[in-house]
Amino acid sequence: MLSCIVLAAGESHRFGDSPKALALINGKTAIRSLIDKLLKTSLEEIIVVLGARADQIVPHLPTDPRVRRTLNPDYKEGQTSSLKKGLGELRPETSAFLFLPVDLPLLKTETVDSLINAYAQKKPRILIPVFEEKNGHPPIFCADLIKEFVALDNNQPLYTIQRRHADDILKIPVSDPGAVLSFNTPQELEKILKEPTGNS
Repeated sequence: MLSCIVLAAGESHRFGDSPKALALINGKTAIRSLIDKLLKTSLEEIIVVLGARADQIVPHLPTDPRVRRTLNPDYKEGQTSSLKKGLGELRPETSAFLFLPVDLPLLKTETVDSLINAYAQKKPRILIPVFEEKNGHPPIFCADLIKEFVALDNNQPLYTIQRRHADDILKIPVSDPGAVLSFNTPQELEKILKEPTGNS
């Protein structure tokens, strides 16, 4: 079973009065746009980790049985705490997981499926998409690494595990700039939405 954890718990201080999850992307909120794309892939489960202003975000989640949500009470401690919360919600039969921050509005559905297919064929412990020599999202991790993620202190960055297992990483080139284009401010969002990437 392959699952994806969507990280949408942050306070989005730099984005202003509204969380990044509710930024408008072609008429949809960022959270709805991203999850709608994921629902078109072969993923079997999507876990959305909420925290700051969760009550505002919940109404924008699709009512699909593959989508579950969980609340991270420690969201102020950062992204590592949110991923750990999501990992705790994975079903026992999960064989691998992806994770995605909510602020990747241009990521394409077909990119996610191509990474899932590559993982299924090659079965590395870690798979990372690369666009123009830059590591992107979503990475895919074998379930045997879950315990190592959960053991991280909340102040340790998530890439700690990738550094620890550098020899186990398979990097897959992708042609999708949406795998690396994220935003923190309204200005950054406006800029990347002008990228000639398409938005499928």
